[in-house]
Amino acid sequence: MLFSTSIFIYAFLPIALAGYFLLARIGQGSASRLWLAIASLFFYGYWGPKYLLLIGLSIIVNYLLGTRISRLVLAGGGPTRQSKVLLLIGILLNVAGLVYFKYTDFLIETFNTLSGSELASLNLLLPLGISFFTFTQIAYLVDCGRWGVRDYSLVNYTLFVTFFPHLIAGPIVHHKDLMPQFASTTNLRFRLDNFSLGLFVFAIGLVKKVLIADNLGHWANAGYASEQTLTMIEAWSTSLLYSFQLYFDFSGYSDMAIGLGLMFNIRLPQNFNSPYQARNIQDFWRRWHMTLSSWLRDYIYIPLGGKRATLPRVYFNLFTTFLIGGIWHGAGWTFLIWGALHGAAVVAHRSWQDLGLRLPSLLGWGVTFLFVNFAWVFFRAEDLPAAQHMLSSMFGLGGAGLGGIGSTLLPLEAMLSLGLAALLAFLAPNSQQVAGLVPHTGRLRFKEGLIAATLVGFAFFYALVAQVQNAPSDFLYFNF
Repeated sequence: MLFSTSIFIYAFLPIALAGYFLLARIGQGSASRLWLAIASLFFYGYWGPKYLLLIGLSIIVNYLLGTRISRLVLAGGGPTRQSKVLLLIGILLNVAGLVYFKYTDFLIETFNTLSGSELASLNLLLPLGISFFTFTQIAYLVDCGRWGVRDYSLVNYTLFVTFFPHLIAGPIVHHKDLMPQFASTTNLRFRLDNFSLGLFVFAIGLVKKVLIADNLGHWANAGYASEQTLTMIEAWSTSLLYSFQLYFDFSGYSDMAIGLGLMFNIRLPQNFNSPYQARNIQDFWRRWHMTLSSWLRDYIYIPLGGKRATLPRVYFNLFTTFLIGGIWHGAGWTFLIWGALHGAAVVAHRSWQDLGLRLPSLLGWGVTFLFVNFAWVFFRAEDLPAAQHMLSSMFGLGGAGLGGIGSTLLPLEAMLSLGLAALLAFLAPNSQQVAGLVPHTGRLRFKEGLIAATLVGFAFFYALVAQVQNAPSDFLYFNF
């Protein structure tokens, strides 16, 4: 049940909203939260009912562990030996589940390659959203172990983990940000201003996904399907098409999630802040998938020692953090290399800063974007040979002309779409700024009225028409 499908927009969402606020209106706040938790589990189960047992078991185990750890920490005035043991068990259980479903087949294939063995792959189907709800619950357990967390009911905890706007692909949420909002009785009252703003932000995300990302993806997929025959111009066009497809697809999903949260009076964290306008690689990671960056900083980088160490150790901490970030995205050497590239780039930037050197702003932006675009090749390619073919073509080994599939890959429509996407990503304010959810000095911002209503109406109408004409496509980050 994609956010952009008719069954979600015209059936699931209205029913979920109506049940939530009607139960709250008759004074049944607990029942209202239970309704939303059940609706969220139904949303998850719609993709694959068999994995409801997995997420249900994960929630119960983490809830029980977190409750016990918190009580030990609060009673002891700080972490105790028993709380530390339970925390370690909890982290290992979460990581083991993620490794089993996401990395087992990759590890078997790697072992077979290195040893010459012929072990059969398990062909495991990756449970949807497992990377996200695993990280969410690890963070919860770690916070329980650090300073203890006040008791939450199982229903409230379930709702925190499964709240359907963020469940499948983020933003990665933190209990201290979300749980108080669910507990607030004020948030149980329907608010037209929040609903209108949420509808507006959702519409922006819908336009990004259906109108921009899916169109760019059509040509990007054609290019990657023919990476061995691309000319240099075609290869660069393909890489750029994917870079913008990924941005508008993922930021579109995040906008839709944030908009949906607002409809329920829940404020989800910002996940994108115009990353392709970044002036250096560190700035890029402050703007791209911001909730993942924060998670990696708080639960990997800082525990490793952060910047409170010798310079070589700081560089090691940075590189290791991004390597883990790469592996988190997927099981494959391409993701490992992608993470290593970004880790090396951040270390290089840090060393450049330590020497007191700075690039001019415009040059820094150009270098950063070209590097990010280059690294996305490994992120997108099916395997290392495919990445090698694409990079070889990008560096001219396939020729510089428009031959091959140029007539289909580079039609005027594709180039116009690419140009428009670039202008929006490089120059325009982002959706959070336009909606007034973050500070913005520009004139373009959300106001209830004809313009906003027209955008919302156009977005929903176009999404409906597009689905009649084409099968809806998954969001790219659903694969992670």
